[in-house]
Amino acid sequence: MKINELISDFVIYMNNEEQAVYETITTPTPINQFNEREQFLIQNLIKKSLLSRIDKRNGLTLVYQNG
Repeated sequence: MKINELISDFVIYMNNEEQAVYETITTPTPINQFNEREQFLIQNLIKKSLLSRIDKRNGLTLVYQNG
């Protein structure tokens, strides 16, 4: 039996705060426009591979949703 047959739906858990922050990021957005709590939640979403981070040379860091 293949793993795809056993797992029909793959879901990554997000709490309500993470979901709210995730939904606000629709385009590449500078991380410094968020407050400290939201930045912490964004780091958690990056670790869960739900968001990606782009580091620019001038010190600007952008985050955006993965697929």
